[in-house]
Amino acid sequence: MENIYSYIAFVLLSGMILGSALLVVTLKNLVHSVLWLIVAFIGVAGIFLLLNADFVAAVQVLVYAGAVCIMIVFGVMLVQRIDMANSNPVNRRFKIAAPVVGGLFIVIGLLTARAQWVAAGKEVPTQTVQNLAPILLQDFVIPFEVAAILLTVALTGALVLVKEVKSNGDRS
Repeated sequence: MENIYSYIAFVLLSGMILGSALLVVTLKNLVHSVLWLIVAFIGVAGIFLLLNADFVAAVQVLVYAGAVCIMIVFGVMLVQRIDMANSNPVNRRFKIAAPVVGGLFIVIGLLTARAQWVAAGKEVPTQTVQNLAPILLQDFVIPFEVAAILLTVALTGALVLVKEVKSNGDRS
């Protein structure tokens, strides 16, 4: 009986992710698109929870739904557009991208339907943080710190780029 509840949760989360992703690319207001992107990221975190990857789900919510989307919202709001309601217009590429995405969706659906699914093993790790901590903080500590510094530099660079330029050309 638990299997049917997992299946229903997966279908609902998948629908939420696909619907919000569609809204991300079709809405004209960029701020609303970012808000629906947060919903999509939270749905992905729900999928991770169904897979018993609680740590990855928490990171998904904190890093992507939290930090990345808030950074995008700050970047959009610092640009100070006059007409925010039409800040994400549909252009001619949408007419090309829509059939390509539809075709890929059909191909992936057909391949998924024809795939031979193998039942996963019964043994699922329940403590993912204890398994990931030594890997992140011992084996890959240098790349982990480099990624943190790179994100800090990217945020600083983004703020410098969106800083308003005065009419006389002075950036201060």
